[in-house]
Amino acid sequence: MTTPSSPLAGSTVPTSPFTDGGTTADNAIVDVTATGVAKLKELRDMEPETTQLGLRVEIISAPAEDFRYDLSFEKVTTAAFADEVRTVDGLKIIIPANSIELLTGSILDYNDTQGLIIRNPNKPLAPSVDGLVSDDAMSVSINDVLRDEVNPALAAHGGFVTFVGHDGEGTAYLTMGGGCHGCSMSRMTMLEGVQTTLVEKVQGVLKVRDLTDHTSGENPFYS
Repeated sequence: MTTPSSPLAGSTVPTSPFTDGGTTADNAIVDVTATGVAKLKELRDMEPETTQLGLRVEIISAPAEDFRYDLSFEKVTTAAFADEVRTVDGLKIIIPANSIELLTGSILDYNDTQGLIIRNPNKPLAPSVDGLVSDDAMSVSINDVLRDEVNPALAAHGGFVTFVGHDGEGTAYLTMGGGCHGCSMSRMTMLEGVQTTLVEKVQGVLKVRDLTDHTSGENPFYS
């Protein structure tokens, strides 16, 4: 049960697709910095239940979309059996079962300029598209090239590419996220850079198709 009066109820926070450093506690799914803990305890203590509350952190975006988060205070005793509850410096953190894998290794921070920030080293899941193959040898080769060559280059611009699948006739379907999502240069990057690399490196790939909805990107960064 979400606490309706919570300052965080229904809120989302800025996100980076790549963490810029820091370590997590051994048993933490989401680590919280000292400044983050202090601010969250301050907000929690404005609620009547105070220490009975935990911070629920959930990913609410769909596969292939840049991560969006919902943060709210709720009673720890209402957490579902499959949810994970961790304690970071006296602050209870509730992670819903459907967000555990994609939040593992994240860092929740706070500063006066940006407010609450989640640095997440994970990438969104690829969407499921009927008729595409994503579990054969070619798919493994495509993912290897994206991981080892394409995404390290795009990371300099805060972006990344996710493989969705291929149609068995030479077309690989991809999505773009991070700084490449919504960027006016991203389609050119996809066609000229990613396609060229995959065609050269993966036998059977003839072209790529971008499934990203670039009209939904917000404040893209590309330099």
